[in-house]
Amino acid sequence: MSDPQRTRWSQQERSILELLDGILQSHAVRDQIQPIVRRAAQQLAAEPTSPMAFEPVPLAVYGESLPSFIRSSWVFLLRAGATTGAERHPNSHQRMVSFQGAGDLQVGGEGRWQSNPLISNREASVDQRWVSIPTNHWHQAVVPDDDWVVVSFHTVSAEQLIEERPDAAHPGLTHQRRYLGGAG
Repeated sequence: MSDPQRTRWSQQERSILELLDGILQSHAVRDQIQPIVRRAAQQLAAEPTSPMAFEPVPLAVYGESLPSFIRSSWVFLLRAGATTGAERHPNSHQRMVSFQGAGDLQVGGEGRWQSNPLISNREASVDQRWVSIPTNHWHQAVVPDDDWVVVSFHTVSAEQLIEERPDAAHPGLTHQRRYLGGAG
């Protein structure tokens, strides 16, 4: 069954996802991402209360094929059983693929979450493995019984990427931080 979020992809967006997918199908690229996954696993094991661990991927890993508007890439290892909570990126369009495992990348926000179940079978369609999250759109990961590894691509550099989360105690307020370097 087709998901409404995915069927709304423009032909241009689908082409971008297919290009990124082709790059990630390369054994050489996947082999360079695996050590990052292992480091994230060590980080997650060292922080038992954290729902995730992450590390930027040097763009050189992907060779010369990335579109020029892709300015950073990340590996996220999401803990089994975790729900990461609502976040958005006010300065970046995010494209994300399920790399190992499976999970649900929900978009929309509180009371409006739209499910996007993703799998990592490289033979599955782009629709079953990728999600595209426009700038400033709320999203959260819901992880089943096994850890889930995703790779994301952003339109700002790793140093500039801002994560924004709602303030649980004060509806309407949010807090920003940079993934690298603390406060936003």
